[in-house]
Amino acid sequence: MTKTLPFLLVLSLLTCCIEVDISVPSFPDISDYFNISDGLTQMTIAINFLGFCVSSVICGPLSDSYGRRKVMLIGNGIMVIGAFLCTIADSIEMLLIARFIQGLGASTSAVVVFAMIADSYKAAEATKVIGFMNSLITVFSSIAPIAGGFINQLVGFRGNYMTIALLSLISWLLLYLKLPETNKTKTSMQPKSIVKNFYILMTDKSFLYASIVPSITFSGYMSFIACAPFLYMETYKLPVMYYAINQGIVIGVFSIFSMYSGRISNFFGERNCVIYGTALLLIAGIFSLFVGFVLPNSPLFTTSFMIIFAIGAAITYPIIFTKSLDIFPKIKGSASSVIMATRSMLTAVFIAFTSYIYNGTLLNVSLGIIMSSAVAAFFTFKLLKLLGFGTKTTKIYT
Repeated sequence: MTKTLPFLLVLSLLTCCIEVDISVPSFPDISDYFNISDGLTQMTIAINFLGFCVSSVICGPLSDSYGRRKVMLIGNGIMVIGAFLCTIADSIEMLLIARFIQGLGASTSAVVVFAMIADSYKAAEATKVIGFMNSLITVFSSIAPIAGGFINQLVGFRGNYMTIALLSLISWLLLYLKLPETNKTKTSMQPKSIVKNFYILMTDKSFLYASIVPSITFSGYMSFIACAPFLYMETYKLPVMYYAINQGIVIGVFSIFSMYSGRISNFFGERNCVIYGTALLLIAGIFSLFVGFVLPNSPLFTTSFMIIFAIGAAITYPIIFTKSLDIFPKIKGSASSVIMATRSMLTAVFIAFTSYIYNGTLLNVSLGIIMSSAVAAFFTFKLLKLLGFGTKTTKIYT
């Protein structure tokens, strides 16, 4: 492991993590430019996650067999192509295709990076690294909507897509020059073995619950992100920069709590952190419904319940995600593939659902938040019965 590895992994994750946040301030302009509905514009996110899902299934097993470095370079190369196609799209159909291609490539980093962390660090150290990486990424993610607002005002929505394309190209060049191989136990590519591994993963309750909790939480958050630009700018009548600042605050809060997730976990204990974080997610969901019914035109209270949601997610995410990768340590690549495929599929479904029911009001957006909070809580408490989270009852398969 080289000292530059964490930097390279953060950089490779950065482009696939900020591509949505930097582009959403442009959504109203995209709708106007292509003369399409708000719901169809939101589908540019859903189709991106659909491509993400398709690619996620194979990235992990391929990295187990052919090495993490090769798969990272190929996948990030595909993302560069998709990103540049977004900048020249002259129709909504072409933009959707480009976003799908971009999603195919973006999933590589999301899947393989965490397998590389699992290769290089022990469980406790990996939790800290993931929390630290999340904090760095979300710092940039909190800046992304504000930067996207400025870029959109200066050069239009294509400027945001071009920014991602250039960042993707720089990332690929650095990965090509500096990324080491971390998989020291490569296995031969055997389709039957891959299918068997997927079957083992998908039928194990511990792994299944640990995969669903952060995935469903992320899905609820992304369904809000897809609707937020229209909600803040059209329903609340806020300028694009005011929307971007509200969005940046939510992501910034997540960043701060992610940065200190290791210390929070050490202070309260893993099990308590999971319980407290889940409670905050439920509070945010209930609060969102209250605001939707009583204060449907309040950007302040809308941002407030999303801040609570972000804190709950930041506290629980590193712990549960690390546990999910440690349950089957010999097939980390496949495990990471299943996790990311599940996450992207759930996200695509959530965004498609909220885009379909969105009618310009907060209440319909709140439904996505309360649904994700309730489902996450249900599976979290099931998971707590199976895994000890720092106690002797934790089970790890070899």
